Amino acid sequence: MRQLIVTEFMSLDGVIDSPGGGDHPHAGWTFKDIEMDEAAYEIKGREQEEAGALLIGRVSYDEFAPVWPKMEEFAEYNAMPKYVVSTTLTDPQWHNTTVLRSLDEVAALKRGDGAPLLVHGSANLAQNLAAAGLVDRYHLLIFPILLGGGKRLFAPQDAEKQKLKLVEHATYGNGVQMAVYDVVR
Repeated sequence: MRQLIVTEFMSLDGVIDSPGGGDHPHAGWTFKDIEMDEAAYEIKGREQEEAGALLIGRVSYDEFAPVWPKMEEFAEYNAMPKYVVSTTLTDPQWHNTTVLRSLDEVAALKRGDGAPLLVHGSANLAQNLAAAGLVDRYHLLIFPILLGGGKRLFAPQDAEKQKLKLVEHATYGNGVQMAVYDVVR
């Protein structure tokens, strides 16, 4: 069975909305507001090397597909299989992209063999995957900033309690904290 990992840039108050750009009033907050420390991003390189496929929602697909293929630092992501969970996307243009229509299809993909499925961005998808019991691990880079509002990773009021086990952590000179949690079942 493949591991499903949700990886996010997150503010201290839990916002994951528009960390590099987008519609949020503070879009780009990870790069505009926090001093750069290369060491904090080591986990991102590791994720690319270890992932077997990228799993994203439609909104993230629409943001990533026009940009990531042109970025040399995302060469591994561009080469690997990509899965978009969407009921409306019909003709994905990003190389090696397959559309999944339901969480049942995600569960079937997860039951297969292979390297981890990595969920980037995609707040709604991450919440739905967690509610369906499909998330195995969280990779969080927690930034020392309070954004007040925006999409959150752990937002639903009716969500079930979920126990996590911290398996890796670090704090960097710019105040960013890396926390890797396994979901306890």
